[in-house]
Amino acid sequence: MASARPKNSRDWVQRHLSDPYVKRAQAEGFRSRSVYKLTEIDAKEKMVKAGMTVVDLGSAPGGWSQWVVKQVGARGKLVAIDLLEMEPIAGVHFIKADFSDAVGLRAVIAAIGGDESKVDLVISDMAPNLTGVVITDQARLFTLGELAMEFAVKFLKPNGVFLVKVFQGAGFEPFVKTLRGHFKHVAAKKPDASRGESRETFLMARELKAPNE
Repeated sequence: MASARPKNSRDWVQRHLSDPYVKRAQAEGFRSRSVYKLTEIDAKEKMVKAGMTVVDLGSAPGGWSQWVVKQVGARGKLVAIDLLEMEPIAGVHFIKADFSDAVGLRAVIAAIGGDESKVDLVISDMAPNLTGVVITDQARLFTLGELAMEFAVKFLKPNGVFLVKVFQGAGFEPFVKTLRGHFKHVAAKKPDASRGESRETFLMARELKAPNE
């Protein structure tokens, strides 16, 4: 999804070209450096396993999907959605749509089979089109995070996992509190592949609470 990086900035371009994760992604055939954020978290948390059903929210350009589809294998299923176009990836069911819109949500539900409590893992790298106004951008990001969380709560298996990108700042603590109302275990992750100056953090939530917990 959208990013805060100033692509028209000469300094950003120079830094991007010299970024070791960018070089590694190019050498290993991944579409984005962000794949290493996911793989680093997974190396410690063991989220992705063969045969899983996974939903990738905000999937373009496809780095996360590229890696995950190899891990789940032929017995697994990966459904990905993004507003932006994503070049096809073998084994990935991609939906070009707005997840925050009813049409996009229905398309994802149909692709996973329409049943609740059917998904093993929901990963969300969604971000809004940034305005540069921090308060506005932060609010939009957490709105997307809440939509992803609502989907995860409804469609994850009881022992499923939800991983979502958020930014530190206004709205962070209330969002964490809401997650803890739905999941037994919630932890913040800041992988090395996240740039040091970035406010992004990944929240990992495991094991849904029963309605009466």
